[in-house]
Amino acid sequence: MKIIKISVRNLVEFLLRSGDIDNRIHHAPDTAMLEGGKIHRMIQKSMGPEYQAEVPLSYTYTTDNYILVVDGRADGIVDNKDGTALIDEIKGTYRDINKLKEPDNVHLAQAKCYAAIYAGDNDLDAVTVRITYCNIDSKEQRYFDSDFTKDEISDYFRMLLDSYDKWAKYITFWEDERNSSIKKVEFPFPYRDGQKELAAGVYRTIYHGKKLFLEAPTGTGKTLSTVFPAVKAIGESKADRIFYLTAKTITRTVAEEAFDILRNTQKLKFKTVTLTAKEKVCFEDKCDCNPSACKCAKGHFDRINDCIYDFLTHEDNFDREKITEYAIKYNVCPFEMALDMSLWADGIICDYNYAFDPFVYLKRFFAEGKRGDNIFLIDEAHNLLDRGREMYSSSLYLEELYLFRKEIELSHKKIASLVALCETELEKLIPSDGKYCLLYDISPLMNRIMRLYSVLSSWLEDHAEGKKRDEILEFYFKISAFTTIYELIDDKYVIYADNTEDEGGKIKLLCVDPSENLAYCMSRARSTILFSATMLPVQYYKRLLGGDATDYELYAHSVFDPEKCAHLIASDVTSKYTRRTEEEYRKIAGYISDIVKAKSGNYMIFFPSRIFMDDVGMIYEKEFYDEENEEILVQQEVMTESDREEFLGRFTPGNDIDFTGIINMEIEVEKSKSVLGFCVMGGIFSEGIDLKKDSLIGAIIVGTGIPMVCNENDIIKNYFDENGEDGFDYAYRYPGINKVLQAAGRVIRTENDKGIVALLDERFMQKSYYDLFPREWKNIKLVSTNTVKSDVKAVWERL
Repeated sequence: MKIIKISVRNLVEFLLRSGDIDNRIHHAPDTAMLEGGKIHRMIQKSMGPEYQAEVPLSYTYTTDNYILVVDGRADGIVDNKDGTALIDEIKGTYRDINKLKEPDNVHLAQAKCYAAIYAGDNDLDAVTVRITYCNIDSKEQRYFDSDFTKDEISDYFRMLLDSYDKWAKYITFWEDERNSSIKKVEFPFPYRDGQKELAAGVYRTIYHGKKLFLEAPTGTGKTLSTVFPAVKAIGESKADRIFYLTAKTITRTVAEEAFDILRNTQKLKFKTVTLTAKEKVCFEDKCDCNPSACKCAKGHFDRINDCIYDFLTHEDNFDREKITEYAIKYNVCPFEMALDMSLWADGIICDYNYAFDPFVYLKRFFAEGKRGDNIFLIDEAHNLLDRGREMYSSSLYLEELYLFRKEIELSHKKIASLVALCETELEKLIPSDGKYCLLYDISPLMNRIMRLYSVLSSWLEDHAEGKKRDEILEFYFKISAFTTIYELIDDKYVIYADNTEDEGGKIKLLCVDPSENLAYCMSRARSTILFSATMLPVQYYKRLLGGDATDYELYAHSVFDPEKCAHLIASDVTSKYTRRTEEEYRKIAGYISDIVKAKSGNYMIFFPSRIFMDDVGMIYEKEFYDEENEEILVQQEVMTESDREEFLGRFTPGNDIDFTGIINMEIEVEKSKSVLGFCVMGGIFSEGIDLKKDSLIGAIIVGTGIPMVCNENDIIKNYFDENGEDGFDYAYRYPGINKVLQAAGRVIRTENDKGIVALLDERFMQKSYYDLFPREWKNIKLVSTNTVKSDVKAVWERL
């Protein structure tokens, strides 16, 4: 019989939200999670020896169709001598607790469930349910007590279980359907060379509950080769759910296609949801989740229950298009609906931040640090390092404080005065010149910020409307993030202040090494598969992405013939700062000209920076540009989605024209020009694009890709030097080579592609770089300004 597990918290929140108990929107008092945990421990320690803290509770409800296991952890229980008990639910808040008229309905329902379970287990005649609110600043406490007989509390709990019955029955029906279909699923295509071993490696990793760091070159079919074994593991009850985590929209689309292939070719029954940012799916011009401003927000919870059930019973692919369709049909918020649908999905396709970001992670799955039977598939995992640093770091700018104070000082003098005190403390920490200084104690500043945070929180709770409320709320979120990250600081962090011309004065809590934070998030999954075409050197990524010595590594076999892609290194040019002269730019422009004129076709030229691109581009256009046979495209600093599509569309002209419909017509076919795309390395066109066959025949990469020398990168370098690693490698060389490899990977996208990758920097001849090249890069040829024209011509003759 099917066993369904659900926490008390999720049961209560789902039923309240779905309208089975109360159709209104409930808002719990604003709670700072980390501070709230401290409040719990403080109260629990103060309650005396008879107070049992963090009591695990579980109830098994058996029906004819399923077994429902409801579990949770009561904050506190006191057994009374008269055969009764007190069940305590503790909540920390910044609100003025004296203004609370009654306990929040969700909190009360949660405590009543714990009370029902405990009363049943211990045959109690009556129980007292207590909701304890504690102000995080003042530590003042307020209690709301409710007394229930055994029958009253058990009837309430049974009512909740009965309300959940139709959902539990559906889960039972669906999982039987899903698992039966999975048993019949086979890999949908003939295995490429090495692909079966790759899929087997993924399955073994899931089976043993480990992490796998997978270097999977283009052509290995890494998406399907990771999705397929993960689906099989679900069918074997090794896990309950797949999270396919991505950094870019394009890779989310690829994941959707992989699941669709299995559904369409193998009749797989598997529900997937794609989570899209609220700003992209909102029907309003401005995201304002207020019933007075949004027609979907008004009455959303009155309609969402029917919407979910309709969606759930008629569709398997909850993608953006279908989410929009059902949201319009039921007039509900598409973003909130997508989050709700994730509870019923077997696979969740979403951005990294839904699993890793401390502010927006999916609490319905990962609250209270619980480990679930999840599989994390992390695509383009090389991006997770920078994203991890970004998610677990926070900055506070002097100008932000000043502008906010000026914005609100006429209408909110008290708040403005507190902001001014924060400004004063921050000014003391900021150096006067453009250098940076490391900080070891910022408690005076944090004391000021926490006081400001408390006042803002209280004001927002008391004022649903008010002068400058939007500005206050936005600023509140900024300092809330800063205080939350401050609580995470350990030896993986560096605190520094600097004062630069571009940004002005700031203080930053920099997570230099995000490995422990990422590993903690990955502990919420049974197994994590991290894969990328450019995860070299693998030990660097394993070290910083939360791996340990027991985790696995795999270098997948490339199915592409290495002889179909020539790799050249220019031996007499460089992008080093000391050589950035007009003469060097001219030599680089000459290299580009000789390479692209050797064979007509489309090329992308990647530069280390926009300024460098402009300097070389100006010389190329003036001295080497062949207007009759070439077209130059330049990546702009800001490009809309349509701008990007138009840019890439120039590499595949005529693909939308059906020439089979042109019969017996005399047409003049214009000779196509070579398209030269001038791009910035590491930018929007250097990864995640798929130009196949003759759409792109060459990538010319100028420089080693090392990040700009700046205060923060120097801090990263020094940190790793002090911790026994090569700081230059960690801060500069490894991030740079990844950008190079990503750019080079644009050329060969199918087994039939042929092309050339030219590395224009003499530093690539150094062993420290050469050793980082992928193993399939064979027969790399050194060229010079004198030989490049004949060498490239010979390459194309061979190809």
